[in-house]
Amino acid sequence: MPHSHEYDVLIIGSGAAGLTVALNLPAHLRVAVVSKADITSGATLWAQGGIAAVLDNEDSIENHISDTLNAGGGLCHEDAVRFTVENARASIEWLIASGVNFTRDENERLHLTREGGHSHRRIIHAADATGNAVSTALSDQAAARDNIDLFSNRVAVDLITNRKLALPGNRCVGAYILNLGDNHVELFRARFTVIATGGASKAYRYTTNPDGASGDGIAMAWRAGCRVANMEFNQFHPTCLYHPHAKSFLISEAVRGEGGLLTLPDGSRFMDRFDKRAELAPRDIVARAIDHEMKRLGADHLYLDISHKPATFIREHFPTIYDKCLEFGIDITREPIPVVPAAHYTCGGITTDDRARTDINQLYAVGEAAFTGLHGANRMASNSLLECLVYGRAAAADIARREHDIPPPPQAPDWDESQVRDSDEDVIISHNWDELRHFMWDYVGIVRTTKRLQRAKHRVDLLAREIGEFYSNYRVSNDLLELRNLVTVADLIICSALQRKESRGLHFTLDYPGLQNDPEDTVLVPTTYRVASP
Repeated sequence: MPHSHEYDVLIIGSGAAGLTVALNLPAHLRVAVVSKADITSGATLWAQGGIAAVLDNEDSIENHISDTLNAGGGLCHEDAVRFTVENARASIEWLIASGVNFTRDENERLHLTREGGHSHRRIIHAADATGNAVSTALSDQAAARDNIDLFSNRVAVDLITNRKLALPGNRCVGAYILNLGDNHVELFRARFTVIATGGASKAYRYTTNPDGASGDGIAMAWRAGCRVANMEFNQFHPTCLYHPHAKSFLISEAVRGEGGLLTLPDGSRFMDRFDKRAELAPRDIVARAIDHEMKRLGADHLYLDISHKPATFIREHFPTIYDKCLEFGIDITREPIPVVPAAHYTCGGITTDDRARTDINQLYAVGEAAFTGLHGANRMASNSLLECLVYGRAAAADIARREHDIPPPPQAPDWDESQVRDSDEDVIISHNWDELRHFMWDYVGIVRTTKRLQRAKHRVDLLAREIGEFYSNYRVSNDLLELRNLVTVADLIICSALQRKESRGLHFTLDYPGLQNDPEDTVLVPTTYRVASP
């Protein structure tokens, strides 16, 4: 029989956002952290660059705010930006206290680097594997806490709400979770539920993200009745390693920050023709420039060259990138790195407030799955891990403040598998997965048109009907759940892109190349939407 669990707090996702919530909750609360694979398998592990924070006397809070607002293309919420930046130092200090060993200079001061869009050196990092250092330290801390239970190899199916249970009120009371070990769906009931599932970049053919980035939390929250915002703003990392066997390996923006040059196949630079900041321009500008040059030349990739720097400097600053490229026969101390843009970050997501609360009572969203207003139309480099920390701590503080007011979750039925059967047509799932990612890349990529978006909308509607029928008749599996969620988030991306009649930030359309005078967020409202209580 499927297992039933009850906790005070259920956290779906074990990256920096989810673990930050777990580790900042009061020790007497019983906490479950659910992860798709290993606890350290999320996108945090792969983050190379670092975390933005004002830690230098020559920098200032106002500088960081200004840089973020400029990168965000007029759509950042200034209150969210200020809230995040002002809480950055405390979050970094908490990380250091949690055991993260950041890189220091010869004087044992924290070493700060610079990335695109930043006017000062303010990126704190652990060499070029910051995410690995953060993920490892936080997961070790969580494993040592008696009040935190870690559940690996489990995939969320759907949230459980009062509405789904035919009860009064607008409350989330847990989730159904598929145990990949025995292929049974488990019931997790909780007083509070936190979505920390990451972004949706697996909707695209080329991505820097791990396989789990299938938009699960965004899709589940939408189905449950939460609004989503700004889903059209998909950040494409300008420089993913181009090699047939180098799956999802990005070349950190810090390489350009430390002097790396983008070049054409003939070795000539081109970025100065697109922006006066050249290689240090924000990511959306760099990605479009690379895309433009690739299409103009008919090239499969371009190059990023830092070989003019001393070999010892390169190996010291970018050991992970150096070793990974060397595995594929590329010595970055002697030759340029072949690169191509790839889907990297979902700037939109589930709408939340400054306490990470969603439209459903007792449901929170943190990290890449959430829309806080911080990133606007284009996320500035290294603000993402910072957002995970700041809003993760804010969510934990709000839960701690409200814990005595929230009763235990009501009873809920076990998952019913009596009316479904095992699939004998898994080829449909793999075929639809490939089709989705191909048309999203071709029609909803770096450069868009209304006609391309309409074609994508037609195809995603067909896929949604097919997957809906499949989901109703067959036993759920990881691939089916991920495809179902990807179809949902792809539809949200397409609908959002069709609504925006301008080119702003990461959304660039040939049909509307200019800017509208009064920028607004694109907010999609589900038919099940209800106003949450304060």
